[in-house]
Amino acid sequence: MNKLNQTKSIWVSLLLALTLILGSCSKDFLNTRPVGRVLEVNYYQTEEQAFEALVSIYDVLQWNDQYGFTMFRFLQNVASDDTYAGGSDASDQPSWVAYDNFTLTPNLGPQRGFWRKSYKGIYRANLFLEKIDGIEDASEAFRTRTKGEAKFLRAKFYFDLVRLFGNVPLIDHTLGASEYYTVEQVGPDQIYPLIISDLEDAIAVLPSSVSSNQLGRVTKGAAQALLARALLFENDENNMSQVASLCESVIQSGEYSLLTSFADLWTADGEWSSESVFEITYSENSASDWGSFGWGGGEGNVGVQFIGMRDYNGPTYATGWGFCPVSTELEAAMDGDPRYGNTIIDADALPGAEYTPGYQNTGFWMRKYAPIAANVAPDGDPALNWGNNIREIRYADVLLMAAEAIVRSGGSEGTARTYLNQVRDRVGLAALTSSGNQLLEDIYTERRLELATEGHRFFDLIRTGKASEVLGDQGFVASTHTYLPIPQQEIDAAPDVLTQNPGY
Repeated sequence: MNKLNQTKSIWVSLLLALTLILGSCSKDFLNTRPVGRVLEVNYYQTEEQAFEALVSIYDVLQWNDQYGFTMFRFLQNVASDDTYAGGSDASDQPSWVAYDNFTLTPNLGPQRGFWRKSYKGIYRANLFLEKIDGIEDASEAFRTRTKGEAKFLRAKFYFDLVRLFGNVPLIDHTLGASEYYTVEQVGPDQIYPLIISDLEDAIAVLPSSVSSNQLGRVTKGAAQALLARALLFENDENNMSQVASLCESVIQSGEYSLLTSFADLWTADGEWSSESVFEITYSENSASDWGSFGWGGGEGNVGVQFIGMRDYNGPTYATGWGFCPVSTELEAAMDGDPRYGNTIIDADALPGAEYTPGYQNTGFWMRKYAPIAANVAPDGDPALNWGNNIREIRYADVLLMAAEAIVRSGGSEGTARTYLNQVRDRVGLAALTSSGNQLLEDIYTERRLELATEGHRFFDLIRTGKASEVLGDQGFVASTHTYLPIPQQEIDAAPDVLTQNPGY
């Protein structure tokens, strides 16, 4: 990395996005190979160019390699009690270790990658929204739908930022070079209205479903579910009825259903199944190598390589780098649960298998996104070309959000139990008959088991006020670790407008 990139803030990287680097973002809809650089000043002339620019916003969702390895979902597992950091030793990926034991500093942790990625996506969305109406050959239907997609994506990036950092700069339009350093932080109370407005606009115009060659594009159901998730995390009891209504709109749409087999969710054929509300798509066919690594140029999911067993030799799986060993807490919680074998790999139970135990080894590993030997990419570096999609929003999650919101809003407990028991019945668990506070606790327990290692647990603990109790032994202190530190590089670049989060 050159000196300029070392010293300039994310605002500079946003300005660099004036040069569009276009790449694919899925196996189908986003399967557009990089076409080089086109200056913004002579771009956005045709509907085709606008579509490519839209793809460039989606593309940011994939990025796992901003200022180190910053896989959003896997790092949230590390922050929670689902997994440990792992790796070869305590010096392997120190930012992961710092997030695991909450020894984060403004210079140590995954925060710079998260910050840069989100604002890069926001910039691209803002630019798209400003340019799309000026494209004369674009149809009105195209404009309407793509603006809805851009607003969904902008809302997604801002939702990530507000959960991770709390007070952040709010930028809803493109700015001149000198202006980026003058944008002050605002609180979540000013960020959420934009998230809500963007998602409501998206809900109004997005289609209920997409054709098979457009898988990867967001739908009305995805926008409804993301808005429900955002309002649930905002944690205003007055909004619980709206959360329930949004989730029930998804449920009643008829577009989604639970797969009969929980195991099928985590196969290649389980991608974009009836249970998938939204996925972040990856491709095993981009033939990436380390020459394209570090700028978001690859289309593979390097996170899969991270969580595989180190130096593995045995059946079914491919070797990985030994990160995210499953915690003893999660393994104990899932003991006897029918989902255990499709959530956790018990390495000692694999016949004829060998691997090198690394840092924080427990003998238990993540199964849902594990590297499968049969799925090794045919070209490029295998470590960088895993095609495993991230199941960002599953129908089971929507059912559990609906159940929680109904109980918290004083709605029908019978309906809440129905949604909860649908998730349990799919894996052969008996129906629950609890009510009141016990019903709510049962819903939380079901979220812990159904969604284990999918990156939701940390945020669930934060919003339910249980983080200190559960994560205290890891070093979590609510007054500090509810949020990440603002990256020091950003503070240094804009010291007059950015304030560090408390405790850092």
